[in-house]
Amino acid sequence: MLSLDEAREVVLAGCTVGHPRAMPLADALGLVTSVDIDAAEAVPPFDNTAMDGFAVRAADTSSATPDTPAHLTIVGTLAAGAPPDLTVGPGQAVRIMTGAPLPVGADAVVMVELTDGGTKSVTVHESPKTGAHIRRRGEVLSTGQPLLPAGRRLTAGALALVASHGYGQVPVHRAPRVRTLATGDEVVPPETTPGPGQLRDSHTDFLLAAGRSLGLAFEPLGIAPDREADLDRLVARGLEADVLLLSGGVSMGEFDLVEGVLGRLGCTILFDQVAIQPAKPLVAAVHPGGLVFGLPGNPASAMVAFWLFVRPALRRLLGHTDAYWHGALAAELDAPLPGAKGRDRFLPAEVEIRSGRLLATPVAPVGSHDQATYAKGSALVRIPAHSSPAPTGSPCEILPLVDWRLP
Repeated sequence: MLSLDEAREVVLAGCTVGHPRAMPLADALGLVTSVDIDAAEAVPPFDNTAMDGFAVRAADTSSATPDTPAHLTIVGTLAAGAPPDLTVGPGQAVRIMTGAPLPVGADAVVMVELTDGGTKSVTVHESPKTGAHIRRRGEVLSTGQPLLPAGRRLTAGALALVASHGYGQVPVHRAPRVRTLATGDEVVPPETTPGPGQLRDSHTDFLLAAGRSLGLAFEPLGIAPDREADLDRLVARGLEADVLLLSGGVSMGEFDLVEGVLGRLGCTILFDQVAIQPAKPLVAAVHPGGLVFGLPGNPASAMVAFWLFVRPALRRLLGHTDAYWHGALAAELDAPLPGAKGRDRFLPAEVEIRSGRLLATPVAPVGSHDQATYAKGSALVRIPAHSSPAPTGSPCEILPLVDWRLP
């Protein structure tokens, strides 16, 4: 049986990043840049004013005070978007609005609050320094400087940045196509009233929501009964995607048919067990078209398997280069943590920030079927294999299950 770290490396080694493509900005949110993107122009693109006021020559106001103000003739007005076709000569000023280009001859801007706000002439009550309230061309970025590096997830702010440089499209890694398939005669759709011995399918809605949290739209294939012909047909459809996520049918029972189906369809099984709790029965396989995960039938186990293996694999396929335990944070236990024997354990935890400390309160589930406890947790807390119980106040490692920080 593979350890957590061994299974992680096997999975990530089977991940091939999607081919780069140019994506319209409106469709690129959450995708990952495939190349460095450089500034197409200087920022700011021209000298402009940071304040409403008057563009002046600093030398003309060098001795201005409230008691001995300087008096200047106003020769025009420049608003944002106006061409810089005015010149400031000795003893002159131009009324100027925030963002407007600096007129020729001016080397300072006096805030309107420090003047009498005149219309034909202006009285200046304070001497500005040379360069005061002027945003110089290129002081933020010069042409050719990096805007975004390759491997950067495109947030709303990042898209606004590239749009400001005239990019209508952005080079990204293609998002993987992901399909889901629940299995089992006992599984019925959520809106159906279960009969004797039946359970509602919660795996599909969990996976679809988890996919959306990554910016991906998974395609559900429904529920497959425990019949090999039906499984073969539906799994074959699933293998047309880059990633197929199966739920159920991966343990050692007579009706756990997933491994046999994958073998018949040309998949290579990478492993079928991992030394973790929950989610020990977990199938990972590869085929020429992509990856397959067979998630455990127990809902809590399936959730943990997704966060520990599927999510990192999807991030790698999206083009992220971070480590497998992405987002892991150091926290402090706000309740005792049990130990672990030969397997890494993962418990749900409630996490809060209190007085500047990140505190994690582990909650012990009833078992791997205890979906309620795992669903309420805002993080997973890791208990390393062969570790002793840890008291309140001890350090611990947590994996947030909410977007506390975005890459």
